[in-house]
Amino acid sequence: MTPEQPFKIIPAREVAEHLAAIDRKYHSLIRSTIKEQLSYNPEVETRNRKPLRQPSDAGATWELRLGSDNEFRVFYQTISDTHEVHILVVAVKIGNQLFVSGQEFEL
Repeated sequence: MTPEQPFKIIPAREVAEHLAAIDRKYHSLIRSTIKEQLSYNPEVETRNRKPLRQPSDAGATWELRLGSDNEFRVFYQTISDTHEVHILVVAVKIGNQLFVSGQEFEL
């Protein structure tokens, strides 16, 4: 049995700005969870990984929830043909609002 080819994780340029607005102590959690959850089978729905009902303005089609109380959201798009996951937005959820780079974000 041949091991499945992992997906290449490609962050958008803006993701560095999104992470800069998040407390540094969470960066390794975010990075490790992205790698763990999205390297293999990123299009399989789980408790913390869901397809979006409609694509976001940023082009994301999936959402990954992570952190204690799922306070962080990673919005991404997959390209199955080339085994790529494009990380488009990293957001913080506070109450019913999402914040990206300190600004309120609407899907």
